[in-house]
Amino acid sequence: MALTQEDLQAIAGLLQPIQGEIQAMKGEIQAIKGEVQAIKGEVQAIKEDVQELARRTTNIELTLENETNRNIKIIAEGHLDLSRKLDDALKVENEKELLLIRVNILENELRKVKERLAQIA
Repeated sequence: MALTQEDLQAIAGLLQPIQGEIQAMKGEIQAIKGEVQAIKGEVQAIKEDVQELARRTTNIELTLENETNRNIKIIAEGHLDLSRKLDDALKVENEKELLLIRVNILENELRKVKERLAQIA
């Protein structure tokens, strides 16, 4: 089967729209490649941000562990001593109140004894 000039022209005519479509697809592929490159850049920026956040988080954790927690412990220990001293001071104050109550009771009893003595004498 031999192809004639007319057959070849007909085939060429059929190939023209296909070539146009292929060119359009190439343009779309180039646009997609550009978008993928832009996305890669954005992903890289996000990775850098995440690394920065991880570094900052580590610094915060270290600060909490090494400084803040220790300082809180030191302050708490100081307050514990103050609490003990306050308890000791309140204990003395409570004993003082009890002694004042006893003195008051004894003064009342002494007054009653004086009154009975005055009645007897």
